[in-house]
Amino acid sequence: MLDIKFIKENKELVEAGAKKKHVKVDIEKLIFLDDERLKELKEVENLRSEVNRVSNDIAHDQDPKLKVQLIEEMRTVKEEIKAKEEKLKQITDEWQKLMLEVPNVPDISVPEGEGEADNQEIKTWGEQTKFDFEPKDHLELMTKLKLVDFERGTKVHGFRGYYLTGEGVRLCFAIWNYALDFFTQKKFNLIIPPTIVKKTNFYGTGHLPAGVDDIYFTQDNDGLIATAEISLMAFHSGEVLSIDELPKKYLGFSPSYRREAGAHSKDVKGLIRVNEFFKFEQLILCEANHNSSVKFHEELNRNFEEFIESFNLPYRTISACGGDLGRGHVKMYDVEAWIPKESKYRELGSASYFHDFQCRRCNIRYKDKDGKIKYAHSLNATAVATPRILVSLVENFQQADGSVKIPEVLQKYMGGKDFIR
Repeated sequence: MLDIKFIKENKELVEAGAKKKHVKVDIEKLIFLDDERLKELKEVENLRSEVNRVSNDIAHDQDPKLKVQLIEEMRTVKEEIKAKEEKLKQITDEWQKLMLEVPNVPDISVPEGEGEADNQEIKTWGEQTKFDFEPKDHLELMTKLKLVDFERGTKVHGFRGYYLTGEGVRLCFAIWNYALDFFTQKKFNLIIPPTIVKKTNFYGTGHLPAGVDDIYFTQDNDGLIATAEISLMAFHSGEVLSIDELPKKYLGFSPSYRREAGAHSKDVKGLIRVNEFFKFEQLILCEANHNSSVKFHEELNRNFEEFIESFNLPYRTISACGGDLGRGHVKMYDVEAWIPKESKYRELGSASYFHDFQCRRCNIRYKDKDGKIKYAHSLNATAVATPRILVSLVENFQQADGSVKIPEVLQKYMGGKDFIR
């Protein structure tokens, strides 16, 4: 969340940011509630101080009549405190709810727009794959090669269900092992985090309250993570780090779960949009400096681009417009791979930075060189998500005979095989 002091001092900027993100939030009401909250809090604190002072007088006063009088007066004051505390709680609850709705201010370079259609292409890499035969889509290719079983997946899981089978499993393990080698060379620390986490951690990353319909909750009201970002951010929650420890660079690997609420008729075929998958996630905590955030954002995104280039997959990078950003994002890039059968690019991953929005919610701070306590900045980016990347891999590397060429960087992880037949 944003600092209430920042919101008050930069009201027009915050309102403009919300407008750019197409988020409706009443900043005037929030400021009014904060003023009321502070006023009530001061009155409660003053009354408590009065009770403490008089209680001390009662303990030391020798006059019994005066003691009785003071005790009676304090009973009235305590009733007044109780009433004001209840009012303060109501105001604070409403204030906190509004605070969680205030979006982060997007960077000035973020394009204007309402949704995906307005995202801005900033880079393309590689030539769009062409064939001298009619290409198949990943459903047909993978089913015929027995890499996946959608029919039994639907029988067991329901809509969006799948079983990876045979060489499809080996291909995923090859990608995971290659990703492990590739990203550890980038000096990331490896973590396999919890996938079931307390609800508060979803608020910490900004996945709540807006994304409530997309989360799987347990009977204990914990949630299944949609990305390792959630539990990686929780790793240092409530801690004060030293500036010498920054930046913290983590590579998390986890199952991920998304209900895909609202996407029932969108990208539903095959492995494009599924409810459960595996994902490597990059995450950085750095000092509270805009230039540092920008630098690391470009670094994280470039890591992913290099990873995709190593497969020789054609892709493009887009800058998400204001209306396509989450509440916490300052800026986000999406990397999209070319899908030959559809003749279009589809998202493989994203890279985002948040300034102190997430760290303020997670209470992640550090002590700078002058001994001052500050909230850190956070960034995250996809390293690779499976099985989604299989869609672009099998379609781009398909052969006329229905086989699939294994990208060279993966062949050693596949026992030296160069084709799946």
